[in-house]
Amino acid sequence: MALVVVLVICGVIALVLQSERDTTTEAKRRSIAVAQTFAHSPGIVQALRTPEPSKVLQPLTEAGRKAAGVDFIVVMDTKGIRYTHPIPSKIGHRFVGRIGPSLAGKVYTESVHGPLGHEVQATVPIYDPHGKVTALVSAGLKVKNVTSEVDRQLPIILAAGAGALVVSTSGTALVGRRLRRQTHSLAPAEMTRMYEHHDTVLHSVREGVLIVDDDGRLLLANDEARRLLELPPEAEGRHVRELSVLDPEMTQLLVTGREATDEVHFAGGRLLAVNQRPTDRAGGPRGTVVTLRDSTELQAVSGRAEVARERLELLYDAGLGIGTTLDVVRTADELAQVAVPRFADFVTVDLADAVLHGEEPARKATDMRRVAVHGIRDDHPLYEKGRLIDFLPSTPQARGYGAGRSELVPSLSAATGWHIQDPARTRQILEYGIHSLIAAPIQARGVVLGMANFWRSKREPFDEEELSLAEELVARAAVSIDNARRYTREHTLAVTLQRSLLPRALPEQSALDVGYRYLPAQSGVSGDWFDVIPLPGSRVALVVGDVVGHGLHAAATMGRLRTAVHNFSTLDLPPDELLSHLDDLVGRIDQDEACAEAAAEIAGATCLYAIYDPVTRRCVMARAGHLAPALVHPDGSATFPDLPAGPPLGLGGMPFQTAELELPEGSQLVLYTDGLIEDRSRDLDVGMELLRRALAGHPDRSPEESCQAVLDELLPARPKDDVALLIARTRALPPQNVADWDVPQDPAAVSGMRGAVSARLEEWGLAELGFGMELVLSELITNAIRYGSEPIHVRLIRDRTLICEVADGSSTSPHLRYAATTDEGGRGLFLVSQMTERWGTRYTPQGKVIWAEVALPDLTGCLPD
Repeated sequence: MALVVVLVICGVIALVLQSERDTTTEAKRRSIAVAQTFAHSPGIVQALRTPEPSKVLQPLTEAGRKAAGVDFIVVMDTKGIRYTHPIPSKIGHRFVGRIGPSLAGKVYTESVHGPLGHEVQATVPIYDPHGKVTALVSAGLKVKNVTSEVDRQLPIILAAGAGALVVSTSGTALVGRRLRRQTHSLAPAEMTRMYEHHDTVLHSVREGVLIVDDDGRLLLANDEARRLLELPPEAEGRHVRELSVLDPEMTQLLVTGREATDEVHFAGGRLLAVNQRPTDRAGGPRGTVVTLRDSTELQAVSGRAEVARERLELLYDAGLGIGTTLDVVRTADELAQVAVPRFADFVTVDLADAVLHGEEPARKATDMRRVAVHGIRDDHPLYEKGRLIDFLPSTPQARGYGAGRSELVPSLSAATGWHIQDPARTRQILEYGIHSLIAAPIQARGVVLGMANFWRSKREPFDEEELSLAEELVARAAVSIDNARRYTREHTLAVTLQRSLLPRALPEQSALDVGYRYLPAQSGVSGDWFDVIPLPGSRVALVVGDVVGHGLHAAATMGRLRTAVHNFSTLDLPPDELLSHLDDLVGRIDQDEACAEAAAEIAGATCLYAIYDPVTRRCVMARAGHLAPALVHPDGSATFPDLPAGPPLGLGGMPFQTAELELPEGSQLVLYTDGLIEDRSRDLDVGMELLRRALAGHPDRSPEESCQAVLDELLPARPKDDVALLIARTRALPPQNVADWDVPQDPAAVSGMRGAVSARLEEWGLAELGFGMELVLSELITNAIRYGSEPIHVRLIRDRTLICEVADGSSTSPHLRYAATTDEGGRGLFLVSQMTERWGTRYTPQGKVIWAEVALPDLTGCLPD
């Protein structure tokens, strides 16, 4: 044991030393990575050349610091004067650390005591386009903030040491026991004591013992045998035939020495059970040993044993029949059914109303809900099931609930405190014949959840022994009820969390008429989600995904992925690129959780992402391990489009492919998760065929009606997995609501475009937006002519907003900036941002599109037909 303790201490010390070394190494690695990443970020050199670099760089470094998880990112000039620092008052002061190696072009790491404490920092150079060091970037973090492995591994080492101690101690005990059993190593004092106890035990047992030699001579008779056979004091040493007090049949049995098993013989008015065996089986002297039991007394004992057997059987059945489900009411009802009629004539179970909702019960027996009533008859006058009861302090239920102890009421007619609860009903109960009560608290883990009431009317009143049995019955049910309560609470919390992570309402858009359903599983929450995301140009993105697994981990991962999809969609990425970014994110989640906790779950997921454009009526989609969508055509036929199946998210290394479909107006695109069609009782192909049949033949049915019809057709009453269903009916933007022009790469063409746009706005009744839209178009077209390349195309869309798009063949993205007073340019995009609701850039295979949206003055009169 001492050796194991020393080994455990050495292991802990080695772990601490190794963790300290790993902590410093990890701090240096992260500092170098963050500093080099920021030093090579685009726009850093241009920011350094601005008159006030700190205004530009300080927000960038703070954002980068928070995203990278370091404590500071400091940009400084070649003299070490800071441009940025997490503490703004430190900007302009000299950097704490060596900068010489970094000025020479090296990456230099060091440990210093800086403004934030003991820090590990890395300093790297920033090069201008000519390869000259123009500034330095230092990133670092406090050593104490790097996650240590000691806290996770130390319990394992201590547990292993404790296990070794237990194993070694147990092994020693087992070996010692085996040696003692094999050697019979008794000391002289122990042998003497054994023989002294021999006579004491022989004459103290409640069973008569006789030893008769081979000649029929009585060698030994203990006190119980003398009493049962009424033998004289000098009986030992005499022949059994000389003992006149023995019955002839008993004498004949002892003389012959034959074997007997529980033979019944009369002696002295007693009924004796006799057993006789020879004594020479192990090489001893010839003779017989006889045992005698008084069966007249055993008859009463056997009756008590039968009662004990019945009670044990009742407890055994209770252990099997109570707690079969994680349902509070069902468990209480199982307790009532087990006890009737074997223990009580009627059983009622009252639980605190808060317990039914998974909450902690109150301290007093108020707001008690009767959840179970069971009896030998149904016409009883007891309170009915579902009633809310407030027990008065004088009742056995209130006293037992408050004290946590069972109450025995052998005579209800004499229990005056119980009568006050409800005098009229009390009188009915007594007239019905119910006369005895046991009120036992349902108590688990130190908390009283309710009361179980056992009533008798046909049998004898309850006694103290039966009070213990009632407590044992209730104790077995209490743990199950508390487990069901905790499960109800956790399930409610998990479902609430999951629903909070899902969209509460669909956004307004004109491209699709959408219906959806989300059903959580009965056994636990999962990671299914869906989304409808408006995109620029009146386009809409549809998303359906499913995280592998169940529980809070899956729900939380689903929330992270849904947020990531929203963030990636703001970049207006194609479906395949968005899924690639999402795949990288899931892979990083798996790596982070594997490092943080060895037993963490793997966050695998599937996803389908589709973008529908109501102007072209084309839908581009891609999927990552997800089931193919269903498509309902305007004629009512339903098919499953041939969409390439990519790998599930998190595997990495495989590209995703897109498919582009042209959807007639009125088509229905059906996106769903596997919980809708997968079931243990049927194959996947059968489920997809059932889905196709449920969708086909109803082209005029609304998406909401289609959702309900599909669920009614495919789902059981209690689905075992989450189900997300999204049905979108396509709309097409009328051609008269779209205007487009090709623009030559000539500055003179701008004025002509302003006139054409003004004319079109006049046709649409939006002349009052002409000035602002002309200004926006002038800036965007001028930027495309000056900085872009052909072909240049302008498109105007009238939808919920007025959308202006300028496309060109260049992939260079413009950036909004604040122009100085002396700058000749740089104010165009600033004007665009001020004149429009929002604007942005999206990239296409041919180049880019800069778009801007302007709110309509009269929404009801300008929506498309």
